[in-house]
Amino acid sequence: MSSFNRLDPMDAAQKFFGKHFPDCDGALLAGSVVRGEETETSDLDVVIFDKNLPSSYRESLIDFGWNIEVFVHNLISYKEFFKSDYERARPSMPRMVSEGIVLKDNGIMESIKNEAKELLAKGPEKWSTETIETKRYFITDALDDLIGCNNRAEEIFIAGTLAELVSEFVLRTNDRWVGASKWIVRSLREFDMEFADCFVEAFDDFYKTGNKNKIIQLVDGILESHGGRLFEGFSLGKKLEKS
Repeated sequence: MSSFNRLDPMDAAQKFFGKHFPDCDGALLAGSVVRGEETETSDLDVVIFDKNLPSSYRESLIDFGWNIEVFVHNLISYKEFFKSDYERARPSMPRMVSEGIVLKDNGIMESIKNEAKELLAKGPEKWSTETIETKRYFITDALDDLIGCNNRAEEIFIAGTLAELVSEFVLRTNDRWVGASKWIVRSLREFDMEFADCFVEAFDDFYKTGNKNKIIQLVDGILESHGGRLFEGFSLGKKLEKS
């Protein structure tokens, strides 16, 4: 839908919750429009809190010239999403709540926002040594696959898998939140802008030219401080026989 037909995002969000959730206890506008990063295809992310709802749900609607994603919670259900996001190290819900602009507040939003900000500041749970070893192995495996592959169609997707594994490894071993899709690059930039540029350049060069050298150098450099590539001696799930 053309942006020329859209209301101002704040106006649209206000009208939306007033129309669909007039009795809610709190409402937020979040997402790219709040960060000043909206594009022609951006939607509105609206978070609703209503103590009378039996459970949470998510719904996609078109209203007031906008595609609208609405995330609806009671005053308990959002905590489970905070917990789940913490455990997977992808703080989608806490980030929306933390950065969101308050549209309505019956006295609940400050405490909920503080919960989100405290969780984000805390960072994800630290990886164990065993987890780091396992991730090293799977990165090594993907890198070996890429190095040995001579099928262009296959190596395109191997590189994509490797990019996700490596970005996760860098962020989690530095106790940082991870992301998916566009949030991979955003999370890397929040961590280290210079490294993020090198990361993007390595994969961009491969996709443009087919040259794998920058990816190989990048991955080996990342693994080096954790013991390098891992294959020999790695074991997962092996049961030791009782003597």
